Amino acid sequence: MSIAIDFLNNILWSYVLIAALLGIGLYFTFKLKFIQFRYIGEMIRVLFDKSTVTDGKRSISSFKSFCIGAATRIGTGNLAGVAVAIGLGGPGAIFWMWLVALLGGATSFVESTLAQVYKVKDKYSYRGGPAYYLQKGLNMRWLGIIFAVLIAVTFGLIFNSVQSNTISFAFENAFGINRFVVGIVLSVLTAAIIFGGVQRIANFSATVVPLMAAVFVILSLVVVLTNLSALPAVFKLIIGSAFGFEEAFGGAIGAAIMNGVKRGLFSNEAGMGSAPNAAATATVSHPAKQGFIQTLGVFFDTIIICTATAFIILLSDVYQSGNVEGIQLLQNSLDTHIGGWASIFIAVSIFLFAFSSIIGSYYYGETNLEFIKKNYLSLFIFRLATIGMVMFGSLASLGLVWSLADLFMALMTLINLFAVAMLSKVAIKVLKDYQSQRKLGKEPTFDPQKLGIDNAECWEEEDAEKKKEMVV
Repeated sequence: MSIAIDFLNNILWSYVLIAALLGIGLYFTFKLKFIQFRYIGEMIRVLFDKSTVTDGKRSISSFKSFCIGAATRIGTGNLAGVAVAIGLGGPGAIFWMWLVALLGGATSFVESTLAQVYKVKDKYSYRGGPAYYLQKGLNMRWLGIIFAVLIAVTFGLIFNSVQSNTISFAFENAFGINRFVVGIVLSVLTAAIIFGGVQRIANFSATVVPLMAAVFVILSLVVVLTNLSALPAVFKLIIGSAFGFEEAFGGAIGAAIMNGVKRGLFSNEAGMGSAPNAAATATVSHPAKQGFIQTLGVFFDTIIICTATAFIILLSDVYQSGNVEGIQLLQNSLDTHIGGWASIFIAVSIFLFAFSSIIGSYYYGETNLEFIKKNYLSLFIFRLATIGMVMFGSLASLGLVWSLADLFMALMTLINLFAVAMLSKVAIKVLKDYQSQRKLGKEPTFDPQKLGIDNAECWEEEDAEKKKEMVV
């Protein structure tokens, strides 16, 4: 089984997915006139814009939606994923992670904007994502169902086994705790959260994610500042090995590209079709706002958090020994900078990062199951399966869970990239509408009928309700 999975991964990642991800990212970057760079100020403004919350306590604010997305982005990929990329692809893999993030910012804007355009009303907030815009935008419900199944399996089950796998290895390395015991504790905690619903998920993510990210970034800054003179050499190493110029990593350019793109996508999810599920939950006045916010999330994830992890590893010489891999490589690298307590700090950090990812990933699975059919029994079974996979991941080998994650991630990404390419004209219309209203000094609002966008039912219903209120 493992050989077959590796074979499929090599085909998809070597010949198909890398070209598709970078190609579409480049296309959107030029088509949207480098939106991911020009609108950084607007992204920050919208993130904390109080006008985006309109439905009281039960609504999901832009900030909470950002945190749900960040909860799945900021996790194992930022810590163990970077370590795996360096271990398999050399320091040059980091350059390709950066490139995926810089180009992927434009793709993230498109997919998250589309998620808002075609979202549907939920009991307390909204639901949406690729499955929904495949059905409403392209009239391809059958493909939406395939995507929904893939993302439910990928995030709710397989990715969550990756998260628990990383936590169990980190705690075993730092405290000597049996991985079975770690799995039991994680399973109980996961059950306590996921049976509470999206509001509890949003509140948990909004509290934990900013705090844990800030602490990790501060620590990495301390490491960088104490090794400031070595920083130019690290940049030279990353760029040189990315193109095979460094003698120690000559001939490894293919491995650097493949592992950098793989782990970059796993980390920031730009183009994968996962973050749009979080983007759709927000209560905003215009779809482009969530496009901006999720684009900011891509930069925050890779350019800041992943780079911090890479510097911690590359400013030590532990990675050159090849004796450790995954999260243990990061733990041992940090040990060389700040002492033996580093392993404990990373274990606690990875618990917070990865556990928040488990919760956010579960939500992605839930919202897509409800796209197929609302059924409490199937949802209950999915919750039990999620808890079971958390336990499985705590005990499984490192290679198996990462190979499964790569395969399913590739399949759902290809479907989503097809969807966003076909619907790109809609996203461009929405962006131009937003820009024109901002130029007039207005707080942008969205009217799909005015733009000739069909099946944006949620927005049409809200517009009708507002008109009735004005008449009364």
